[in-house]
Amino acid sequence: MRIALLQLTSSEDPAENLRTVEDMVLEAARGGAEFVLTPEVTNCIASSRKDLARKLSYEAEDPFLERMRSLSKEHDIWLLLGSLGVKSETVQDKFANRSFLIGPDGEIAARYDKIHMFDVDISETETYRESKTYERGNKAIVAQASFAKVGMSVCYDVRFPHLYRSLAQAGAEILTIPAAFAVPTGQAHWEPLLRARAIENGAFVLAPAQTGLHYEKDGKERRTYGHSMVIDPWGKVLLDAGEEQGVHFVDIELSAVSEGRSRVGSLTQLSEFESPK
Repeated sequence: MRIALLQLTSSEDPAENLRTVEDMVLEAARGGAEFVLTPEVTNCIASSRKDLARKLSYEAEDPFLERMRSLSKEHDIWLLLGSLGVKSETVQDKFANRSFLIGPDGEIAARYDKIHMFDVDISETETYRESKTYERGNKAIVAQASFAKVGMSVCYDVRFPHLYRSLAQAGAEILTIPAAFAVPTGQAHWEPLLRARAIENGAFVLAPAQTGLHYEKDGKERRTYGHSMVIDPWGKVLLDAGEEQGVHFVDIELSAVSEGRSRVGSLTQLSEFESPK
């Protein structure tokens, strides 16, 4: 099947981002893609909670989501919105980092709220406290698409291998890892982490990413690493999109999942040992 990964530089303006993504989804559909994937926080990368509060909507009212659902139906494609920032329905003054799998009928087949929050100090000048802004999810999701079972995750989740093992053991043949990875950690860890998750679980890894400079103001800036990737179940890199925005096509053979898992049985083999004291 043909897939298309969209590599974006989302701004602080959801309307501007919608126009960009709409054009790219159309390009992907015209190029024959059956499954189109966007990165984390496709709709908005903002510099403050105050900006997010002004610019984001609840899921039921979100114009970005509504338009993407229409495009999926118009062009008969599966679409993964890697994530949208939406207002939390359960916690006042917080948001959800929510991934959506949309079917060719325009219906939401599955939604996943990012479980692991990016609370790190990368350097003296680059610090993130995602948990201050976003409400964490608490449920792993495997969705049934027409072509495969899809295990959903978002960005920092990639550092928690037990999540992906649970997805694969629940039947996931494709693992989606949309991201807005920071540059220093991306340079050091992005590719090896993605390849490890593919190899450990005998699954395709599809990882659309944000790239470049998103904003620069008040002495603050936000840059992301790019390098959207597709990894096959044997750990081979089928796509490295570099640092430029664009639509990137890859043809994959889903039979590679069963072939890879038949050659390495670690996914079904139990480990029995005494835990360290």
